[in-house]
Amino acid sequence: MAGLRSGPGATVSPQRSRAAAVTLLSALLTCCVRCAAEPSGGKPSNIILILADDQDVQLGGMTPMKKTKMLIGDEGATFVNAFTVTPLCCPSRSSILTGRYPHNHGVRNNSVSGNCSSVQWQKGPETEAFPAYLNKLKYQTFFAGKYLNQYGKKDGGDVSHVPTGWDHWHALVGNSQYYNYTLSVDGKGEVHGDSYEKDYLTDLITNRSLNFLENRSPQHPFFLMLSPPAPHSPWTAAPQYQKEFVNVKAPRDGSFDKPGKDKHWLLRQPVNPMPSSSLDYLDNAYRKRWQTLLSVDDMVEMLVKKLESIKELNNTYIFYTSDNGYHTGQFSLPIDKRQLYEFDIRVPLLVRGPGIKPKQTLQAPVMNIDLAPTIMDIAGVNLSTVNVDGQSFLSQMAPSLRNGTTRPLFLVEYTGEGHPTTDPACPKLGPGLSQCFPDCVCEDAFNNTYACVRTLDGTTDLQYCEFADTESFVEVYNLTSDPHQLENVVKKTDPSILQAMNQRLIKLQSCEGDSCRDIK
Repeated sequence: MAGLRSGPGATVSPQRSRAAAVTLLSALLTCCVRCAAEPSGGKPSNIILILADDQDVQLGGMTPMKKTKMLIGDEGATFVNAFTVTPLCCPSRSSILTGRYPHNHGVRNNSVSGNCSSVQWQKGPETEAFPAYLNKLKYQTFFAGKYLNQYGKKDGGDVSHVPTGWDHWHALVGNSQYYNYTLSVDGKGEVHGDSYEKDYLTDLITNRSLNFLENRSPQHPFFLMLSPPAPHSPWTAAPQYQKEFVNVKAPRDGSFDKPGKDKHWLLRQPVNPMPSSSLDYLDNAYRKRWQTLLSVDDMVEMLVKKLESIKELNNTYIFYTSDNGYHTGQFSLPIDKRQLYEFDIRVPLLVRGPGIKPKQTLQAPVMNIDLAPTIMDIAGVNLSTVNVDGQSFLSQMAPSLRNGTTRPLFLVEYTGEGHPTTDPACPKLGPGLSQCFPDCVCEDAFNNTYACVRTLDGTTDLQYCEFADTESFVEVYNLTSDPHQLENVVKKTDPSILQAMNQRLIKLQSCEGDSCRDIK
């Protein structure tokens, strides 16, 4: 067939012509998203990501967040099936930043040896985190709060290390604190004390973000990632909120203080019923967690007011979520995360912004590895050029801007941690365990290493999990009939279903990029 003429002496094949048309269409779609609101002459949309620390959604963790639910959820979309791909801070945050499952970004736990903010991480996956792509598109980028648990430590580059893509950097050294901490401010250490007015970290994050918005360049879009310590331990509330919720106790329904008799080894160890000392401890933690969240709720309110005052609210996407869930007494485990169950893997996710209709409740499953591609999609990054395992969910909350599909299944994976020697405080338990508190109830162990495949498609809600332990333990839950995961139905499930789930799990554990999204 003769080629198409496109200029003096030029011949263009039909294939090249079609490719050019596809490229043009992609560019037009990108423009539609970047300029969705167009209140400022077609400037691309701004983006804010607020990432809480250890905030559950299953056990009432959003109850104190009245302003957040009104200002983000009621004004946009609430995702009721949002999950973390791993229920622990550092690997989860690494997944949020990269859009990759832990087996692809290599962060296994909260230690440097587990690759948390290690040199290997900094030279590899961190350089491909989504802020680097936004920065290339002239976004003004601002970070404040907790980054990764080992960030700023001497064996991870010290405070001088500022990750690729950040223009303004106010990162906490180490794990969550409210007072008496050090920040890396654009690569220089800044020591803080115990003054509420000067040092309370949640408020400091709020104030510095408001200052950034006031002094930003109006010519370019902005991206803010705000990561307050709440509601992570040590649960230090602002002074004005320390008497709130004094009569609140952790919920006693569902799996609260139920024995884990048909579950993996770690869940068979806790004393049941829990002693009164454990109950008092977890109730106190539950109350204090809610108290700390009130300052985050204030943060959201002040951000929205500031965006309104600088006339950017209608051109800004605001995401609110958490790195993982939490438990307080479920299956007689006093307090922590790290488990495969709903309370630890489900997270809040609320989004408002251009093209998102208000008061939406969305059912399709969304993972925290989807945040990076969604934010890049909004910013105008060509996702076909990016190595991510997740997928943009912009089409779900703003179908007028994007076409897209939902996933029928997903992976949750976790690598357990333990001490090589016996914990002196709990000598009867032996080596291989960790997080043993209170009353020597251990929340983690080397054999708490698992991978789960979950099918959640509107008709089926099935979870299949395999453990890397001496028992080759398997847990299976039909969450349609058993939402609290009280009964492990592995022995009652059709072997053909178990085999199919096993094969899906094998594929997911080795997937990368497109293959993670193509498994059925």
